[in-house]
Amino acid sequence: MRKTIYLQAVGLCLLGGSALITGCKPELTSAAAQSLIQAEYDHRPAANMSITLDETGIRQGIAAKYWTPTTLYPNKYWADFTLTPEGKKVVKLPGGGDVIQWRPESATDKRYTTVIATVATTHAKAKELRDIQEEVGGGRSVQFSETLGLDALPQTLQTMAHNAANRLSTRHQADFVVEGGAWKLKSIE
Repeated sequence: MRKTIYLQAVGLCLLGGSALITGCKPELTSAAAQSLIQAEYDHRPAANMSITLDETGIRQGIAAKYWTPTTLYPNKYWADFTLTPEGKKVVKLPGGGDVIQWRPESATDKRYTTVIATVATTHAKAKELRDIQEEVGGGRSVQFSETLGLDALPQTLQTMAHNAANRLSTRHQADFVVEGGAWKLKSIE
């Protein structure tokens, strides 16, 4: 009789009746984990994206008519670039105003950068989930890449975001727990 009850309990667990039996947990698939993480990102307020401009990015912005050179200083490597009306529609400067101040240390300084922010807001994306790990206490965790959502940006800004000075993804860990018979996202670190 006990064996029959045990087999029925195991059967219910296998058929998805885990909420009915204490100790049985539903399976957490990669697709479900990614969906829970993405739902959290989509729930957060959309944010402007910062784009770090190197010399290549400055040139791309000039070509796209987002800004124009307005002042070239006597040292020949400092310059000011004023946002155009088209540029003001797609970018803003973190400190306000409409002038990008380009101030490298020398004419050969290739490390100098400055930052702009997108007018369009975006949500992060969860991608490249690794294998789900079982944690002490029954929870689960997964490593994944958080990438910037570039879809809302014009192609030129997407190209600028892919320049070497920018970091488009970071590794994070998501932790999950079972609540009410279903997996819930506990935290993202």
